[in-house]
Amino acid sequence: MTSMTVALPLANPPSPAAALVAGVDTHKDTHHVAILDHVGRPVADREFRADGRGYAQIITFLRDHGDIDRVGVEGTGSYGAGLSRALNATGFTVVEVARHDRQARRRRGKSDPLDAHQAAVTVLAGTDTAVPKSGDGAVESLRILIGERRSAAKARAQVMNQIHALLITAPELVRQAFRALTGQRLVNTLARTRPGTGGSSDPEVISRQTLKRLAVRHLSMQAEIDIIERQLDALVRQVNPTLLSLSGVGPVTAATLLVAAGDNPERLATRATFAALTGVAPIPASSGQRTRHRLSRGGNRHANAALHRIVLLRMRHREPRTKAYFERRRAEGLTNRDVMRCLKRHISNEIYAALLNPATDNPAGRELRAQRQRIGIPISILAMTLGVPYQRLRRLEIGTRADPDLEQRATLALARLTPPPDA
Repeated sequence: MTSMTVALPLANPPSPAAALVAGVDTHKDTHHVAILDHVGRPVADREFRADGRGYAQIITFLRDHGDIDRVGVEGTGSYGAGLSRALNATGFTVVEVARHDRQARRRRGKSDPLDAHQAAVTVLAGTDTAVPKSGDGAVESLRILIGERRSAAKARAQVMNQIHALLITAPELVRQAFRALTGQRLVNTLARTRPGTGGSSDPEVISRQTLKRLAVRHLSMQAEIDIIERQLDALVRQVNPTLLSLSGVGPVTAATLLVAAGDNPERLATRATFAALTGVAPIPASSGQRTRHRLSRGGNRHANAALHRIVLLRMRHREPRTKAYFERRRAEGLTNRDVMRCLKRHISNEIYAALLNPATDNPAGRELRAQRQRIGIPISILAMTLGVPYQRLRRLEIGTRADPDLEQRATLALARLTPPPDA
């Protein structure tokens, strides 16, 4: 009688071809790629140039070693942006890998092969990873324009600071000539002055010449910002006009929020994910029997500032829902700062819904305008009757703002002013 031996399953079975993962350590000039199997054993690693030819070689290298399940790339928004686009275009699943913990780096050491290997291990473990922005659509254009606008606005503010600083120390005759002027009026006046172009060494003449050049530079920066904002407005209306229909959201704010979400906002699975991205989700800080949360100082700070601007505008214009919420939470004992933080979280949820549903139409505004024109009432008269600024009513009619309270009041006012039909 022959005995039969039962083959027990291996604790670490050989890696199937479909279980490979890759990690990429990205730099300005080179990218290092490491491939691991499903239990983290090294399969291959190699360094490539960080250009179009190098991207093609990386894709070939990955395909030559089997079916790669996921590719973890460091810095998908900087040095790894080009590689991420190339990998996405060829069908690879790209995962954004966070920078490694510094303590772990000190313990294990640091090199490009080690960092690429650790990136692949992170993908395998599923920790500190995220779906990267695709960066291949109109939102990428918005990101470029927003960056340009920020630098232009910073230069404009710096020029204005220089003008004020020079007027403080300039000779008395120069100070006296422009003492009563401020803001844009000061800039326009300085730009129209004629201090002469001679090679005088008189501090008064030099001060006037410098002030004129600074004013011209300020006007140049303002003209550049105006051009950028017109482009932003057109692109936002193309990508997601729903955002512009929300109260307190203008082209720059909408573009900032769109850039934070990326060309693929569906990568943000829940409202809580978007709230964490914008820094309005409190962070648990509990210990033992004490349960508490602390304010998040992370996330996209530009998006957080955009949400803060929306809150301020809604409070300034006394938007009905914001006003009612603010009064209710103040009655519950919350401070103004705490109420604003709660409002930012609510607005974050509203923005998240608009990001996932970009289609918009405002038939109510068009109907309101048609009714007003049918009975022959100028928009300025209707705005005066309602006690609101003319531009606020105009934005409601053309569909760039949603204002249910104003819409209801305007409809009732027009109903009272509509003449009865002829007998």
